[in-house]
Amino acid sequence: MASPREQKNAGIRDEIAALKRTRIVGAAIELFYEKGYENTTLDAVAERLGVTKPFIYSHFSSKAELLADISSRAITLSLEAIDSVIPLKLSPTEKLRTLGERFVTAVLTAQMDLAIFSREEKNLLKEDFDRINEKRRDFDRKLTQLLRDGVKAGEFRLNDPHIAALAIGGMVSWAYVWYRPGGRLSLEEVAGEMSKLLLSMVGAAPQPDKRG
Repeated sequence: MASPREQKNAGIRDEIAALKRTRIVGAAIELFYEKGYENTTLDAVAERLGVTKPFIYSHFSSKAELLADISSRAITLSLEAIDSVIPLKLSPTEKLRTLGERFVTAVLTAQMDLAIFSREEKNLLKEDFDRINEKRRDFDRKLTQLLRDGVKAGEFRLNDPHIAALAIGGMVSWAYVWYRPGGRLSLEEVAGEMSKLLLSMVGAAPQPDKRG
């Protein structure tokens, strides 16, 4: 069993490795977004960071792995958002309100990642594309169940919760196209307004926000 000192040192090493991966991903996002995946080399990523290519290879095995990491970020954040909402002791309406805000925030936080995925999904390896799609289906299943709970509780008026879940996912995911940081509304305001739209879509009765 590792000693407390060894555990602490391992934790520090993990944090440093995570920071290095974050730096690499950040540079790759900039270049894939600016120049496209096919026109970006790992040498260019290394040059953008001011490091050598072996530094990149110590954290990512290939450019394809980098693309898969970037392409999965928005759906990973979205799944984290819905997983954080499901256990809450709230009504279905309040859960959907909270999810709407967190889901929109997740999508717009990963705005460039989504743009890259939309443009470059053809370059993903099949196993990476399938893995990302399974995460999307997992999100859809969880959202569908939340909507069904709302219908059962008499809070939502929907004929087909699954179609509604797909529509909600499409509407929110598309926000990356038109949202502009520094625009008329802040990210928080956009998330709040879109959350209200989601409630309208499912026929939820207007309720005051009791969360303070």
